[in-house]
Amino acid sequence: MTDENAQSENEREPTQLYLISPLDVSGTFPERLARALDAGPVAAFQFRVKGIDQHEAARLAQPLQTICATHDVAFVVNDSIGLAKRIGADGVHLGQEDGSVEDARKALGRDAQIGVTCHNSRHLAMEAGEAGADYIAFGAFFPTATKDTRYTATLDLLEWWQALFEIPCVAIGGVTPENCLPLIKAGADFLAVCGAVWNSDEAAAIRAFHAAMQE
Repeated sequence: MTDENAQSENEREPTQLYLISPLDVSGTFPERLARALDAGPVAAFQFRVKGIDQHEAARLAQPLQTICATHDVAFVVNDSIGLAKRIGADGVHLGQEDGSVEDARKALGRDAQIGVTCHNSRHLAMEAGEAGADYIAFGAFFPTATKDTRYTATLDLLEWWQALFEIPCVAIGGVTPENCLPLIKAGADFLAVCGAVWNSDEAAAIRAFHAAMQE
């Protein structure tokens, strides 16, 4: 490692957690979210629901949005620019077929946090960056049951991005307290976590992530 690289690594902000919701956020989920956020710092929460209309989605989002605001956690809507605008979300996360960064910026304003899924593609990541995305997401890095895995990302993607670009990158896909350290060392600015938190005791999982991230 050169002195310049060492200096760059030292100047990087510590990796943060980016928490993604399960598909079912009804029932006692608001209480679970509050427990998770009480357990340790989380930078952002992504509201990810499928197969319901926008009215019902907005209803489910309201208490979660309030909890996030209380904990100073950014509330990001998955896929839907329209829903993000309707509820005044802090941002939107776009898949490759969910609209453009330009459309999201026009609808949500210059202060909105706009992220883009880039799978394992350097080309898509550079395109998103040039379009004005606030962050890009690579994955999946590990097997995951949260969603169908069509793309596999490797650590060299994070190293390449971190060396050349200032826009933050998110590592997603099967991330756990046990496997996250290589992602951090390779340059992930955020760890997107879902199943590892909600499939267990959420507070204990958040604490375990923070313990691993400080190694």
